[in-house]
Amino acid sequence: MRVNAVIQARAGSSRLPGKVLEPLGGLSVLEWVIRAARAAALVDDVVVATTVEPVDDAVVRVAEAAGAHVVRGSEDDVLSRYLLAVEKHPCDAVVRLTSDCPMLDPGVIDLVVSTWLGAQHLDYVSSVLVRTLPHGMDVELATVEALRRADAVATGHHRAHVTSAIYTHPDDFDVVGLVFAPPAADLRITLDTPEDLEALRALVAVRGDAIARRSEIIRVMAEHPHIAQLNGQVVQKPLEAG
Repeated sequence: MRVNAVIQARAGSSRLPGKVLEPLGGLSVLEWVIRAARAAALVDDVVVATTVEPVDDAVVRVAEAAGAHVVRGSEDDVLSRYLLAVEKHPCDAVVRLTSDCPMLDPGVIDLVVSTWLGAQHLDYVSSVLVRTLPHGMDVELATVEALRRADAVATGHHRAHVTSAIYTHPDDFDVVGLVFAPPAADLRITLDTPEDLEALRALVAVRGDAIARRSEIIRVMAEHPHIAQLNGQVVQKPLEAG
């Protein structure tokens, strides 16, 4: 069975424009994400799904230089970008990653993939059903068949959030959530605001720019509580109702 990682990425952002191209240590934020995906042993290929907008030409250049394939599609219909990615680069399941999460752990990616490989009747496996990982380390896997079924019914915000039409309808899809201990969902290491960028740069200043590992990130942030305080007041944007 073939599993590709598809990273949704665009330069536009309402709270922090150009965030995925921001420098973080010796790499851009997008390069961190691509590097983590390529380091996962059970990922066969890495595809960056960006938009056709001219502003995202820079995303294409960075992605290709980092060794990822690129597809370009709708700015708002992100689900259609994922389906384009699997059309151009066929696979059986997709690991969905977002380009604003530079501290992804390849070990978590592999755990999600291996769970599905051991139970291929599942439509969806992820760490987001019950959140126990820091915001910015979550990983989702959906089968291509499930994405196509979601595409047939998804409207509104479900097309922007890609997988929400799957995991919010557990009666229609076979979904499994992974839980990690110790729980650390109170930590925020994603990038959406200037405060998030400040916190990520403080984290890199302490630990360097090696590929992130879940246990190591949690330990470092426990030893340096000032890092979490830098973006502790940032509110995660909720999944829109509809």
